Amino acid sequence: MSDISLSVDLLARLQAIVGPENALTDVAQQLPYLREWRDKYEGRAAVVLRPGTTHEVSQVLRLAHAQGIAVVPQAGNTGLVGGQIPMHGEILLSVSRLKQVRHVDAAGYTMTVEAGLTLAEAQAAALAVNRLFPLSLPSEGSCQIGGNLSINAGGVSVLAYGNARQLALGLEVVLADGRVWDGLKGLKKDNSGYDLKDLFIGAEGTLGIITAAVLKLFPKPAEKATAFVALPDLGSALPLYALAQETAGHGLTAYEVMAGIVLALVLKHTPGTRDPFATRHPWYVLIETSGLKTDGAAERVLTEVLTLAAERGLLIDAAIASSLAQARDFWRLRESYSPAQKPEGGNIKNDISVAVARIPDFIARADAAVERLCPGARPVPLAHFGDGSVHYNIAQPPGMAKAAFLERWDDLTHAVHAIVLDLGGSISAEHGIGQMKLADLARSKSEVELDLMRRIKAALDPKGILNPGKVL
Repeated sequence: MSDISLSVDLLARLQAIVGPENALTDVAQQLPYLREWRDKYEGRAAVVLRPGTTHEVSQVLRLAHAQGIAVVPQAGNTGLVGGQIPMHGEILLSVSRLKQVRHVDAAGYTMTVEAGLTLAEAQAAALAVNRLFPLSLPSEGSCQIGGNLSINAGGVSVLAYGNARQLALGLEVVLADGRVWDGLKGLKKDNSGYDLKDLFIGAEGTLGIITAAVLKLFPKPAEKATAFVALPDLGSALPLYALAQETAGHGLTAYEVMAGIVLALVLKHTPGTRDPFATRHPWYVLIETSGLKTDGAAERVLTEVLTLAAERGLLIDAAIASSLAQARDFWRLRESYSPAQKPEGGNIKNDISVAVARIPDFIARADAAVERLCPGARPVPLAHFGDGSVHYNIAQPPGMAKAAFLERWDDLTHAVHAIVLDLGGSISAEHGIGQMKLADLARSKSEVELDLMRRIKAALDPKGILNPGKVL
C-alpha cells in the first residue's frame, strides 16, 4: 500500500466536521496516537481526527468513502498487535471523545455507553447503581470500550462472566460509507435474522466503527475471598481447577495460573510488592471466589477448596487474603505481569488458547521448542486457566542483545503457533490479529474460512478503506 496524502481542500473539509482543534496535523501532537506502548509499531497519519459525536464519525466516513481515503479507527491505543496503528499515512480516527453514558437501566441490568469511555469509567458507572460490569483488564484505566469490543477482549473474569462478545447486547456502528446502524435495542432475546453485532465484535475496525454499545450488568458481589497458592508443578493446576469448579460452582470468579518466573519478575521490577511466601515455588495460582451475601460463604468455600487440595497433594502452600488491602496486593502481583517484563529487554508475546486440559501439554512443548531455537530464552507464561487462554511471553536470554533476540520473533512465534494448531487451539485468544499475526492467520484458517471472511469484508467495505492491512 502506498503512502496517503490529503489535499488542502479535503483536510479543510475534515477540519470543518470535527473542529480544527480536533484535527491534529502536528507530529508532536499526533505521536501518542501513533506509537503503541511497547514501541514495536510507530506509524504515520495524514491527520488524527477526534470526532465528538456519532454524527461526526458518520460525516468523516462518508467523506473518506467518497474520496477513497483509508481510515484507521483507534480507541485507547492499548492494543498489542498493531491493529490500531496507521502505517501508511491513513486518517486516524480516535473515538476517545465519545464519552457519554447514555443510559443505565439498573432494573434491567444493562447500560448504554459510548465507545470512548474507558473500561474503568464503565465499571464505575455500573457501581454507581450497585451493579457490576465484570470485564476486567490490567489496562482498564486507559483502554476504551470501543477497543474492548473491537478485539473481543477477555481478561480475568471470563471464567465467570464471558468475554466482551458475551457482555454486549447491542451496538451502534458507523459503516464504511457513513451510514449508521442503530442496533442498540439491548434485547436479551432477538431471533429476527442474522445477529449483526457479532460481525463487528472482534473485527478490529475492519468492517465498521463501533460508536456505542449496550452492555450487560450483573449483581455486585457482596463479598470476595482471594488466595495466592503455590503449586508443586503445572500438572497440579488442572485437578485443582476441577476441584475449585466442583466446590465453588458459579462462585469461582477467577483462576489465574502463573509460572514462578512471573512472580520473580514482578517482585524484581514492581516497587511495593512482596512475596506471599517465605520461599519461591515453581508455579502459582491466584484464586477468587465471590458471593452475593455477606455471610462468609465465599471464604468458607475457598478454604474448603484449599483444604481438600492440600489433602490431595495439589499444593505446597496457600495464603488467603485477610483484608481487602491484602487481596489488592495479591491482584497487583497478577496485574503487574506485562510492565514487569519490559525492563528485562526484548519480549516476544504470544496470546493463544487451547482446550483447558491441554494447557500443561502446550506449555511443556512450547518451552522445549523455545529452548531448542533460542537457548537461554525465558518463557514467562500466565494463563486465564479456566477459559484456556495463555499469555505465552518469551523474555530474551540474559546477556543477549535485544535486537538479536527480536530477530528471532518470527521463528519463535511460528514454532509456538505450530504447537497450538497441532493441539486444536487458536493463535489469538484475546489480543486480535492486527498486523502482527496476518501471516499466521493465513496459515491457521482454512480456505473456506478465509474466503468467507473476505466476502464479508468486501460486502461491508467494498472500497477497503477501513483499517487496511489488518486482520486480512
